[in-house]
Amino acid sequence: MTDTEAPTGPETDRQMPLIEHLIELRRRLIYSFAGFLICFALAFWKSDLVFNFLADPLAHALGEGRRMIYTDLTEAFFTRVKLASWTAAFLAFPVIATQAWMFIAPGLYKNERNAFWPFLVATPVLFFMGAALLYYFIIPMAWQFFLSFQQLAPAGGIGLPIQFEGKVNEYLSLIMSLIFAFGIAFELPVLLTLLAKVGIVTSAGLASKRRYAVVVAFIVAAVVTPPDIISQVGLAIPLILLYEISIWSAKLIERKRAKAEAERDAELGISDEP
Repeated sequence: MTDTEAPTGPETDRQMPLIEHLIELRRRLIYSFAGFLICFALAFWKSDLVFNFLADPLAHALGEGRRMIYTDLTEAFFTRVKLASWTAAFLAFPVIATQAWMFIAPGLYKNERNAFWPFLVATPVLFFMGAALLYYFIIPMAWQFFLSFQQLAPAGGIGLPIQFEGKVNEYLSLIMSLIFAFGIAFELPVLLTLLAKVGIVTSAGLASKRRYAVVVAFIVAAVVTPPDIISQVGLAIPLILLYEISIWSAKLIERKRAKAEAERDAELGISDEP
């Protein structure tokens, strides 16, 4: 190993006994939990703003003069607690990720730390891209589809109107689950790129499984989205595109690995020619 490749991580530090690792882990967990509690308090204080943001697509779809209800005396309070916890998890992610990095980074070589940073940055970016796709594109069309089954004026004056009266807890549970599902689904390039980096998958292998990936994308979309074709296609197509990006990313990793191996062989005087 040359001087330029000398790591600045574990080999330059003294070996820490197990008790010191546990103390350091406890410290990072305390900081992470404290960050979550601060974000939770802020989110609970402003939970009405978060609720209004999540309910805005439904408000536009319903029009003026409509409402949401709760049928249990404690439902509104615990819904705010649930919403604040969900919001705090988003707000506290940078703090939690930073504390996890500060615990792991000292045990990594410099090149390993440099390789890990892009994944740390890409994870929240891709998650929010998935959530934005859902909120601004999928949900408005999905809500219009479901509300089209209302029967506000029975034909011929016979029967009763069928009108949506949403429960606040059920609505928030639905939209929070969908946002989480879309966000996780958009982490596909990060997962496959990491697998390619450690050699579990290859770009050629991913390319050969492309037809199966298309089928799986539509199955996943059918499971995690409302049962309408617009929502399912709206998730399946981005998943297919993300799979193609994963193949391209795996090719870049393989080229970089081959180049590094060639440079190392050249330094050692090793040649593949007979």
